[in-house]
Amino acid sequence: MRRIYFLLPNVQSGKAIIDELLLKRVEWRHIHVLARPDVRLEKLPEATLTQRSDLLPALARGTAAGGVTGMLAGLVAMAFPPAGLTIAGGVVVLMTLASAGFGAWTATMIGVGIPSTRLKRFESAIEKGELLMMVDVGKDRVDEIEELVKGHHPEADIEGTDPTIPAFP
Repeated sequence: MRRIYFLLPNVQSGKAIIDELLLKRVEWRHIHVLARPDVRLEKLPEATLTQRSDLLPALARGTAAGGVTGMLAGLVAMAFPPAGLTIAGGVVVLMTLASAGFGAWTATMIGVGIPSTRLKRFESAIEKGELLMMVDVGKDRVDEIEELVKGHHPEADIEGTDPTIPAFP
């Protein structure tokens, strides 16, 4: 899947594009619109928290950092056990998993509050009142969808595609 970005001047333009995308068999759940908080999207599919924030990258970083930290702590505890305790491999695995879980949880709490780094380049346009439409399609349909929008909606600015989209967009 690829994510195509469009900047649109208003909600009416977004509705017209969505109608055409639906006719071209792009599913509703693969279309996301992001706008300033004061812009009423009416019935346009609003971008979710995972699309607006850095949630998924933070989850990946937190899980990795927590897992490595837990594994190192477990290995240190196994090499230098506390007095009277025998620490085996199972404890290392448990510490690794527990730390990975804790790292994932804490990082997602932070990531929810940070705007998506992928959308940073669109911040100024969104602040001016434009709408950002994100459409997820198979890589073989990117050109077809871009041509459809270019041909029927000259007011829409096609801003390119992401090479891939997150596993859970």
